[in-house]
Amino acid sequence: MKFVLDSHTHTIASGHAYNTMNEMVQAAADAGLELLGITEHAMAMPGTCHEFYFTNLKVLPRRMSGIEVYFGTEANIMDYDGKLDMRQKLLERMDVVIASLHVPCVRPGTMAENTRAVVRAIENPAVNIIGHPDDGRYPLDYDEVAAAAKEHHVLLELNNTSLCPYTTRRNTRANDMVMLECCRRYETPVIVNSDAHCAMSVGAREYAAALLEELGFPEELVVNRSVEEYRKYVNRR
Repeated sequence: MKFVLDSHTHTIASGHAYNTMNEMVQAAADAGLELLGITEHAMAMPGTCHEFYFTNLKVLPRRMSGIEVYFGTEANIMDYDGKLDMRQKLLERMDVVIASLHVPCVRPGTMAENTRAVVRAIENPAVNIIGHPDDGRYPLDYDEVAAAAKEHHVLLELNNTSLCPYTTRRNTRANDMVMLECCRRYETPVIVNSDAHCAMSVGAREYAAALLEELGFPEELVVNRSVEEYRKYVNRR
């Protein structure tokens, strides 16, 4: 399968990434991608950008180096009711919104608590993608999460960084296998993202693609095959 987009990347604006916006875009163009999502961490993540950064995204061109660029955020889920660390009106102005659980922002809870947090985030109409739902530090009921994502037209992410040998996330491969089987059962679409924090990782998908192939996961449920398919799931029109 041809992968034409990467919708989850970070620049130096996120505080713990290492390349500029122009460098990330050029890396995406060099990798033959048609679309790149730049999704800086929202404000509760230590070291990231101020809210003003996100309010001013309107000034940026959405086509750079010959590819489409969507600007948005990886918002932090802050509690077990799915509260996010960006006000709703600003979330609605993002081209794309990823919602994720991060240890600096919310402590891991029980499976029921974590699942409720993610499902409530899925129910937020501004959320398009659930980021790295495979982190075993936050055990989830993938059956419930996949069903909710299908109902609310939200993508579940297969995160390539989660499957790298150096990941700090736990039990990711086994969790991804369970999640993908639930997505197959509910026909819940997924998105493969690099979660790149440096230009060399833009478009990286080797671990995720290998897992999809191993499981024989249906290509029609992977939105990376088409920019048009991806656009059905994001805020920007």
